[in-house]
Amino acid sequence: MNPFFAEILRSIETELDRSRQTFLLSNHYDQLEKQRSFIDTLLQLGADGVIMSPAIGTPREDIQLMEDNGLPAVLVARSVEGAQVPVFRGDDSYGIGLATNHLISLGHRRIVMIGGTDQTSTGRHRYQGYVIAMQKAGLEVQPHWRIPGPRTKQAGFEVAGEFLALPDKPTAAVCWNDLVAIGLMNGIARAGLDPGVDVSVTGYDDLEEAAIATPALTTVWNGQRDVGRRAARALLDRLNGVVVQASQELIKPELHVRQSTSKPVERD
Repeated sequence: MNPFFAEILRSIETELDRSRQTFLLSNHYDQLEKQRSFIDTLLQLGADGVIMSPAIGTPREDIQLMEDNGLPAVLVARSVEGAQVPVFRGDDSYGIGLATNHLISLGHRRIVMIGGTDQTSTGRHRYQGYVIAMQKAGLEVQPHWRIPGPRTKQAGFEVAGEFLALPDKPTAAVCWNDLVAIGLMNGIARAGLDPGVDVSVTGYDDLEEAAIATPALTTVWNGQRDVGRRAARALLDRLNGVVVQASQELIKPELHVRQSTSKPVERD
């Protein structure tokens, strides 16, 4: 549903095709029982292995169950605390720090973090990166400067009113992903303001849509092609008897500055 995962999948497919591996795809929509049902199906079919972005709330016991039943696993995008399997994802804390520091360098001091949830490693690490960047700049993080939850364009659009109504009138928003950022910019424009001028907005993931959004979105490339390629390679290595370390490999993100950020403008 999120093009970010489609880009990871494209790299996984390319890598598996080279080894003539056939793969089955399931979207769990962050429903733990749906994920468990698919894992049971894979076990019954005698699948060779699984690459997964774990659903919210996935316990390490579910990962261990696969391993114990001969279904080697590799995780992408999210980690599960205590799971002893390889994990490939972007360095979320560092990446959000890049976006936050960019806004601070432009002169912004009232910056809101929009989207994500503490229920995932991604959400926790991105918020942590925002807080660290703000604190290093000597800026106090106000509790109401975090608006958790939105992950889609529609949700980003709908939260624009709440963001614009904040009493201290923040001048910038760090968004959890590009979809939220694009939705937020549409909501800001609908309210009669000029995104990128009246309010600066950053995204995350650098989807193809980010570069052609209006205005073009300043965002953080999260290494999704590398994540998919390395995850597929790690699983293939495991299937061939190569020992792969059960550790996290973090892809270093890059900030791509475009038109959605500028110096702060105080709103009436």
